[in-house]
Amino acid sequence: MRSATDPLPFRPERVLIAGVTGSGKTTLARRVAGLWGLRHVEIDALFHGENWIPRPAFLDDVRAFAAEDRWVTEWQYTSKGTDEILAPRAQLAIWLDYPYRVVRSRLLRRTLGRSILRTRIYNGNVEKPIWRMFSGIPEENILAWQTMTLHKWSERMPGVASEHPHLVIVRLRHPRETERWLRAQAEASGVSTAPPKRRSRDR
Repeated sequence: MRSATDPLPFRPERVLIAGVTGSGKTTLARRVAGLWGLRHVEIDALFHGENWIPRPAFLDDVRAFAAEDRWVTEWQYTSKGTDEILAPRAQLAIWLDYPYRVVRSRLLRRTLGRSILRTRIYNGNVEKPIWRMFSGIPEENILAWQTMTLHKWSERMPGVASEHPHLVIVRLRHPRETERWLRAQAEASGVSTAPPKRRSRDR
């Protein structure tokens, strides 16, 4: 497993971004897409149809883009069957293993901002009302979901590394490390790594 200072052995063309809810997977995916000229597929937009109803074509759509040569996406919905499709095709996994205080504050800002502004995100959906944040059901309360899944990737990554030895894994432990890593990759690419303007839909 590589750190922010370790060089990559090649320039990846298929990339997965792993991390707990609120870590910034989608924001980083957009920046990686710009860095290496990859297609960013926001996997949430494939899963959620109107009114947050799961789309029946979800896995078919995942298979379709995974078969392409160049893409980056968030590593999510593993319990829905995405692992078997994405991990064998990916070349690089970037693991955002940030401290709890970082991911919690990011998720709070994002959820409150979306809910108050009633911002439309993928497929016309809007964030659930603020009072849902106090529900004890993780599927209804995104903060409870984050808490429940906080250590998911710490528990999973050793198995991922063993099962998919072809997959280069980069572990980034803080947003500052992520910025250093992006700058290092950009040196060879000759492109800017400046963060995009904050958008309420960033994950």
